[in-house]
Amino acid sequence: MPSPQHLRGSSRLAVDAVTGVTNLVEAMHAEITRLPLTKQRERTTGLTGLVYRSVRGVTKLVGGGLDLALGALPPLLGQADTRHASAAQAALNGVLGDYLEATANPLATPMSLHPLVDGAIGPAIVLLHGLCMNEAQWRRDGADFPAALAALGYQPLGLRYNTGRAIWRNGAELARLLDSVPGPITLLGHSMGGLVARSAIAQAPRKRWPKRLRTLVTLGTPHLGAPLERGGQQVQQLLAVSAYSRPLAALAARRSAGIRDLRHGSLLEADEGVASRIPLPAGVACYAIAATTAKKPSGPPARWLGDGLVPVASALGQHREAARRLAFKDTATFTGLGHLGLQTDAAVWQQLQDWLG
Repeated sequence: MPSPQHLRGSSRLAVDAVTGVTNLVEAMHAEITRLPLTKQRERTTGLTGLVYRSVRGVTKLVGGGLDLALGALPPLLGQADTRHASAAQAALNGVLGDYLEATANPLATPMSLHPLVDGAIGPAIVLLHGLCMNEAQWRRDGADFPAALAALGYQPLGLRYNTGRAIWRNGAELARLLDSVPGPITLLGHSMGGLVARSAIAQAPRKRWPKRLRTLVTLGTPHLGAPLERGGQQVQQLLAVSAYSRPLAALAARRSAGIRDLRHGSLLEADEGVASRIPLPAGVACYAIAATTAKKPSGPPARWLGDGLVPVASALGQHREAARRLAFKDTATFTGLGHLGLQTDAAVWQQLQDWLG
């Protein structure tokens, strides 16, 4: 059963969606019929404009009533939650997380650290999940990375965060949060999680915890960017060429800031392509793992396919310019493996054990 918080957030999102679709249809209507447009917004006028304004007004009125009603439910129903609801919320945050945060939607996920194995003691290892995921992703398909890490003598901590936020924002918040973690620290990041870890390190020169950072491991992290997001950007630019498709370009641009940051692997505010320009932290053992769905770790198929989302060169920081290549202590590439398989594959775990054990 969805929690009242989820219901309230979903109702707000539904209202925003109806309003947004209304705006989109009106803008396309205005372009197609070539009706006069205002300077501030592409709005239709006359009777047609009245209809669109009425739809928006009624939608917001109904939404306000739902918000008040659902806000009164928690004392009556309690804060029920399910694993499926959490997974759906994580996926939604990946796609629209920056918007959810900007509109103060209850579905926006706040950053927090969670012990993943009860009673585990030892140096902390922080597990950073990827886009549209949460800390539960480290236990899938029969694999249990937290339990295995605890058996090695670590205390696994799962980072839960809003993957739709800009990477630099999550990095800055993580840099503050890690100061509360005592003792030696290891960071293990999958996909976007590796970029968030590197962003936190880059933004923490005056923090105490970087002096206690021992190891950084990234799994399928797009250090040089992800071609799939570059393709999304190109589609957006093509749609913007024509006046008739321009409203659809605005819809394509609704991709979250986190997704857009994957285009170049951005780590810092208001900058693009900086991930390969920022060196790995000195005095820290840094490792990287890549995967390819191809049968061989090298050659054109491996370079083109990568793990389905991230090319091998990007995951290993192998920039074509020697000065911008990331100097990992060691790297490994696994064949016949997809992006999500990096967290469940036995061979990957064996490699992690060799590095961390």
